[in-house]
Order: sequence, then structure tokens, then C-alpha cells
Amino acid sequence: MNSANSHDNNHLSVCMLASGSKGNAIFVSRGSASVLVDAGLSGIEIERRMKSGGLEIRNLDAILVSHEHSDHIRGVGVLSRRFGVPVCMSRKTEQAAASRLGRLHEVRHFECGSAFEINGLSIRPFSISHDADDPAGFTVQHKGVKIGIATDLGIATAMVKSHLRNCNLLILEANHDPDMLISGPYPWPLKQRIRDRTGHLSNEASRDLIGEIRHEKLSHIILAHLSETNNTPRKALNVVSEAISGNGCRTGITVAKQQVRSEVLHIGGCIRQNLGGP
Repeated sequence: MNSANSHDNNHLSVCMLASGSKGNAIFVSRGSASVLVDAGLSGIEIERRMKSGGLEIRNLDAILVSHEHSDHIRGVGVLSRRFGVPVCMSRKTEQAAASRLGRLHEVRHFECGSAFEINGLSIRPFSISHDADDPAGFTVQHKGVKIGIATDLGIATAMVKSHLRNCNLLILEANHDPDMLISGPYPWPLKQRIRDRTGHLSNEASRDLIGEIRHEKLSHIILAHLSETNNTPRKALNVVSEAISGNGCRTGITVAKQQVRSEVLHIGGCIRQNLGGP
């Protein structure tokens, strides 16, 4: 049975298929409708990880593309062609990624700030600060349940904060520990790019953003896009958890991994885990 479909449509199901600089992909479903947010692994690997979680790739209604960097689009073209999946992205992102995507089954363009619907899922893309042509974060809503996704952003602008408020589940970047980045092996220009306003959020910046937008119905936070060189899960959890300590609600917090998918989370008034997960 498709574990994402085994729950009623008042919930959203989420599985972090991969997160990090080597590939990103997030599965989101309301039961009878499902999408991938980015597909930055090979098509075969995305299919394998979905199957291992009881998720049916042939039931995908769309792939949402946040921006054109290879760790977000590597498997988009092959999945679209192989399974007849429409691809949703901005015109600028399509232009920037066209040579690497190849022929697509179908392209549907969106504009940041304008919501659209995919088979009952309300999707709202919003502009983020990252070094791409037209990068987007997303909120996905269904029947009062809202998830927010922002995994590549140099700074948390007022627009980002506005869109990520009132989420039940937040998937947010916590890319690097500033001290590890500065003392680490990266060349200085790359260090500057990561620290820049169009780079990646540090653990502290992620903590501060969550501190501003936390609320009693924020059930769970998934920390995403951790650097394997400039961060550790323990550091990220220790720093970001400061934002939810003593807030009067039970907000869970976990770290998404690069090499293995997460368990399938079912989000309604609370978070439930798929017992078949690793």
C-alpha cells in the first residue's frame, strides 16, 4: 500500500528523499495528489528511495523546481519523460536549466507570489535570496494544514518570514556553522559566496528565523541542506533548538540526510511517523 495514501485527506505526508549539496528532493502528498519539490538525484535513485518508503512514483502529479542548480534538477528531465510528469517552474528557471533538463513531458510556468493548485494542493511559490536566476521557496496547503519549504536562502527577508508564518511543518536550511566554514578547507571566494546574502543560511540565522515565526501549531521542523564539510547534525540541532526551547509547545526537530531518505511524516494537528520507515 502507498503509505502516503493510507491516511485521510485532512493530512499532508512528507518524505525528505535527500537533502544536501549532492542532491535534494522532497515528496509531498495529500493522499490522492502528490508532488516532488526538486529532483536533484538521478531518476533511478529517486525512484529507489520512493519505493523503499512505499511511495509510488507513477502517481506523481508534478515536479516543482525551486531553481536551476544541479543539486535540485539532476533527475527532473528523466523523471518527467519516463513517467509523464509535468514540471512546474518559472520561465527564468526554465531558461537557465534548459540545456540540462532536455525535453520535458509538459512544462507549467509559475510566478513567485502567485498561488496555483495541483489536484487539490494549494502551492504558493515565493522569492528567496539565492544566487540563481529566479529562486523560489514554497508553501503547500490543504484543508488548513500548511508546510513551508525554504532550503537555499542567503538571508531571511521579510517576504520569506511572511510566507513561512503559520506553518505546521517547516523545512528550513541550516547549512553551516560559521566557525567551521571560516576555518575549513574551502577557498576564500567560496566561503564568501556561502556567507553572502545570496548564499546559504547558517545555523544561527536559521535559529533566529524560527525564533521570529514560531507559534503553538508549529509541530515539526526539518533542518535541511546541511553542509557535510562545514556543519554537523549535532551542531545544527543544538543551535536551532534554542529557538523552540521554552516556547510552550511541543515542536519536534530533526535533520534531513543526504544519503538516506527520512521516514514519511503525516502532518495534521500533530506529526505521525510511518512505522515502515528506516
